Amino acid sequence: MPSIRSLVGLLALFPIVSPYSTLSDDTLKSLPGPGDDFNIHSGALLSPILRTRVSGTPGSTAVLNHFVDFFRTQLPNWTLEFQNSTSTTPTSHGAQIPFVNLIATRDPPGTQPGEIGHLSLVAHYDSKLTPPGFIGATDSAAPCAMLMHAARSLEQALQKKWEAMAAEGTLELEEQKGVQIILLDGEEAFLSWTDTDSLYGARALAESWEHTVHSAMSTYRTPLDSISLFLLLDLLGAKNPTVPSYFKTTHWAYKNMAALETRLRDLKQFKSSPNSLKNLEKHANKPRKEPLFLVDAEKAENRFLSWMVQDDHIPFMARGVEVLHIIPTPFPRVWHEMDDDGDHLDLDTVEDWAKLVTAFAGEWMELEGYFDTTKSKSREEGNAKNANDKKKRKIISKTEL
Repeated sequence: MPSIRSLVGLLALFPIVSPYSTLSDDTLKSLPGPGDDFNIHSGALLSPILRTRVSGTPGSTAVLNHFVDFFRTQLPNWTLEFQNSTSTTPTSHGAQIPFVNLIATRDPPGTQPGEIGHLSLVAHYDSKLTPPGFIGATDSAAPCAMLMHAARSLEQALQKKWEAMAAEGTLELEEQKGVQIILLDGEEAFLSWTDTDSLYGARALAESWEHTVHSAMSTYRTPLDSISLFLLLDLLGAKNPTVPSYFKTTHWAYKNMAALETRLRDLKQFKSSPNSLKNLEKHANKPRKEPLFLVDAEKAENRFLSWMVQDDHIPFMARGVEVLHIIPTPFPRVWHEMDDDGDHLDLDTVEDWAKLVTAFAGEWMELEGYFDTTKSKSREEGNAKNANDKKKRKIISKTEL
């Protein structure tokens, strides 16, 4: 029989993971929107990405600088890491093309690499070489902006939570979770999709992290091991998407996100919903059938797909990382077409995805009670007062008649 000391030593090898916790209705209603930051012409988050950004070109560098400036000026507590690689491509005539992945990480204060498991939120930022001038708004400028918005929305709650835990002396004992934003370069094929002409940045990062070893007593042996969930967004921003649950091992995470979607719709927090307050007014307040982005929450255990969509998750999944792939099937009509641009985004849908991803990350990081809900309550009180005033005006007008 092992001694108590040996059992304690064995337990120390495993992460202390707090249970997944849901967000309250008040918190869901208080999640910040992007305001004008998703404006396709002047929005601080989205508009700088809506340009050609083929890997190795000045456009790619400009967009990377946009990401770096955002984190350094607005989220200085996030740690930035660049992972660089080069490769020839079928169109480079033997020249080495540079690929730069950006990883922004927010871990509890005082922790060391290898101690923390990460929710990794991922999108690629490069655009396709052809057709010339291709923007790739859904593929994947809008997903990148969604992740930037999510990071900014989480920051204050994360800081508030960790400060409270530090004051209670429970931070080191309980908090073993952090968040990563991974912005990948070189997802697109230069000529035609093959195992070697695609996923340049993802392949380089997965290989690098597989062979980067943390200190001997770390909870997680490599950065790859520390990814608790690889949540990949792609081809998002078109109207009425349907996203299947692709993998049985992460169906539990898909169901959690689907439950959040349903709650946000019920709370009238989805702008693209036909039953949002704005859209109900257009249809004389007659409720309409509610569509879903995440359509497979009730999928049976034996009904998972025998295929998967080729994307940036593949090099990570091949190394044992758990993946939740958020990509529509069928693809948007504009996929790899010139009209996959800002004008063809459905901005209500873009904002809804941003809110859903933020809510999912908020639940993963157990941030209930740490978001500012006072603005939501003020809005509700204002809406109730306006509704009451309208009711009074209607009563007065009937009396006068």
